[in-house]
Amino acid sequence: MKLVQTPQTIRLRRHRRLRSHIAGTPTRPRLAVFRSLKHISAQLIDDTARRTLLTVSDQQLKLAKTDKPQTVSAKVGQALAKAALEQGLKQVVFDRGGYAYHGRVKALAEAARAAGLEF
Repeated sequence: MKLVQTPQTIRLRRHRRLRSHIAGTPTRPRLAVFRSLKHISAQLIDDTARRTLLTVSDQQLKLAKTDKPQTVSAKVGQALAKAALEQGLKQVVFDRGGYAYHGRVKALAEAARAAGLEF
């Protein structure tokens, strides 16, 4: 019997493969992106201490529902970068979470870079 592979399981396998090469440290945390059909969120994670340092999502920001998804993602990236710089974190390792680097994920990353994060 052939196993059915859903897009979710394929993405999770891709994410596990990426995570074998990427790790966050206290000085250079991992910027992990999660996107669903409606929302997007990003976290800064210290993998050595297994701690989430910072979390920002579009639900926290109380954005207008008329904004386009890429605009919302860019605002999340800007908010994350601003909060990270306030905590003294300038360099991060980008973890796209198994998603393709385009669309909302790319918009979040470019907005974070433009706001001052280095990765």
